[in-house]
Amino acid sequence: MISDEELTALMQAINNRYGLDFTNYERTSLKRGIVRLMMKNKMESIIELWSLVLKDNEFFQLTIDELLVNLTELFRNPDVWIKLREMVIPEIENKSLNIWHAGCSTGEEVYTMNIVLETLNLLNKSKLLATDLSKKALNKAKKGEYSLVTLKQYLVPFLKFFPNREMTDYFDFHDKHANIKSKYATNVTFKRHNLVMDKMDGKYDIIFCRNVMIYFDDSLKKRVLDLLHSSLKDNGYLIIGYYDIMPDYGKTKFSIYDVRTRIYKKISQPK
Repeated sequence: MISDEELTALMQAINNRYGLDFTNYERTSLKRGIVRLMMKNKMESIIELWSLVLKDNEFFQLTIDELLVNLTELFRNPDVWIKLREMVIPEIENKSLNIWHAGCSTGEEVYTMNIVLETLNLLNKSKLLATDLSKKALNKAKKGEYSLVTLKQYLVPFLKFFPNREMTDYFDFHDKHANIKSKYATNVTFKRHNLVMDKMDGKYDIIFCRNVMIYFDDSLKKRVLDLLHSSLKDNGYLIIGYYDIMPDYGKTKFSIYDVRTRIYKKISQPK
C-alpha cells in the first residue's frame, strides 16, 4: 500500500527534479501506476522507487509510461468514426482541416483519422498534430509499426467501419509486424507536449482528447478544458473518451453534439 503522504512526497520530488507536475493527477490512478512499476521492477518499498526515479533520467522516462497507461486502438469505438465521416466532417465549411490529437499515445487514433479523411478525399488537404507526454509512446507512433497480434485485435472495429475492405489496403505486412503505409503519415507532426503545463499554438477544427482527463482532478480538468477551448476554432469539435466525464465547468465551454459518441462542440464566448 502507498499512503497519501508517500504519494505527495514522490510527486513533489519528481516536480522538483524534472519539472513535471503530477500533484493534481487523480490519486487512485497514480497509486495503481506506482504499484505496477514497483511490481515490474521487483521493488519492496517506495523508497527504492524514489531513489531510482531521482537518479536515473532514462528510468524516469520509462516510468511515465507506467504512471499513465496508454489506451488506444485502431478504430476504437467505431461509432465515433462513422459519426465523424457521415456527420461532423461534412458540416465543417473549411475543407483544409487542422486536427489535434492530444494524448495520441502510440498513434493508432491518428492513423485512423487519416484513413477516415481519405474516404472523404481530404487526406492531402489536412494537417494533423499528434502530442503526448511519453517519449516512448511517441517514438512508436512515429514508426507506425504494430505487431500482427495487435492488429488482429483491431480487426472487429476496423470491419465495422470498413465491412468490405482489407487491412492490407492500409498496412504493409511483414513476418511479425505491419507498418502503416507512408501516405497516412506524411501529413502528421508528432510532438512531445505536457497537456497540463504547456501552451499550444494554432487553432484546430477538431481536437481529440480521449481517455486523458480520467487521470486529472477537477482543477487540472478546468485548466485543460480552457486550453482545449482556446485551441479550437469557433464551432470546432472536441471528442473525449467513453471513460471521460465532462465536468460541470466544461458544460459552460462545450455543448453536446452527440452524447453517445462523446462529441462536443465549442461554445464561443462573447467578445
